[in-house]
Amino acid sequence: QVQLVESGGGLVETGGSLRLSCAASGRTSTGPRAMGWFRQAPGKEREFAASIAWNGGSTLYADSVKDRFTISRSNGKNTVYLQMNSLKAEDTAVYYCAVRDNWYSLPTRDPRQYAYWGQGTQVTVSS
Repeated sequence: QVQLVESGGGLVETGGSLRLSCAASGRTSTGPRAMGWFRQAPGKEREFAASIAWNGGSTLYADSVKDRFTISRSNGKNTVYLQMNSLKAEDTAVYYCAVRDNWYSLPTRDPRQYAYWGQGTQVTVSS
């Protein structure tokens, strides 16, 4: 089993920055798996934001966050990060990190291919 704990959310003004972290723990931890960030705004479905390959060798972004958000990982620390710059009001959401279902996996937008999810951290961007 894998436990994921997100942190780093908060309230920020439009144009500001935040850095989210997601720490993985558990008997098997994440292993060499891709990880991702999703978000869910009030009244909307959960949507993909960013994903990174098991070795950090490739990344994938939603068009809405591309060139503003950067996903990275530290395998030694079992942690994935999401650096969010130039934040907009429409970025307001609960952000969830997730771990893919198999080892040596590549990034994907499909939430069905993620086996473990964190509880989420709130990001609020004031306009």
